[in-house]
Amino acid sequence: IRQIEDELGIPLFERHAKGMRLTHAGQRLLPHAVEVQAALEKARRAVTEDGVPKGPLVIGTLQSIFTIHLTGVLAPYLYAFPEVDVSLHTATTPDIIGQVLNGKLEGAFVYGPLENPYLAAEVVFEGELVILSPLSITKLDAMPAANTRKIVLRSGWNRKRLELILSKHGLQPQRVLELGTLDAVLDCVREGLGVQLLPADLLHNVRHRDFVRIHKIAGPMGRVQAVFIRRADSFVSSALSTFLGHVRDSLKQRDTMDAVITSDPASNISFHSIGE
Repeated sequence: IRQIEDELGIPLFERHAKGMRLTHAGQRLLPHAVEVQAALEKARRAVTEDGVPKGPLVIGTLQSIFTIHLTGVLAPYLYAFPEVDVSLHTATTPDIIGQVLNGKLEGAFVYGPLENPYLAAEVVFEGELVILSPLSITKLDAMPAANTRKIVLRSGWNRKRLELILSKHGLQPQRVLELGTLDAVLDCVREGLGVQLLPADLLHNVRHRDFVRIHKIAGPMGRVQAVFIRRADSFVSSALSTFLGHVRDSLKQRDTMDAVITSDPASNISFHSIGE
């Protein structure tokens, strides 16, 4: 550290009896030091990479994406590549993006679209969005906005979309109820506290599903994309490459199964649809 300070001609730390802390110059240097560290790690992995998936694979995901899409991928992948040590981190969308940009995560699954010049994004899943309301609300247009809350998950991805959809129906509820789990969301919707926007796939086999009303959303506002993001300049390890391959294969298999189920007339369920 002193060699760096001598070369730069400025102190980076304030030293005192209880330790030391960064100076203002040190704080300005810190993000560049993190970038250098990430670049060195990327170079090390590129040199030692032999094409065999192994070692640590640290990725992030929203809890809802993990529940819908990744639970069926993880076990087959770990069985096929036992030398890979997978670590999955769940957090909010801003936190996940920040950890990808600073190199703490090799990549992450979030809901798109995202526009960031420092990120590479690949659409890996696409699904349907629905609005949940109490059973008493047959049409959103008739919903009493003054007594309705926007119920949002703490991950934060769905709040703006819900506000846009409600505004198209002349509804602008001002109060927000932020919750951490899907069960809590369903409980609050069932009790008439508000409405929530969720991927339809998230509602399969969950309790209280029959005690809320599910409103389909017509048009592009009713679709959502899950994207895998990584730093645009990052090194893609064999472990990550093969994991994404398993994710893509899982998507193809699921689409095939969905086509079979959809073709069965007995499987059709009627919901109230919301126009644009």
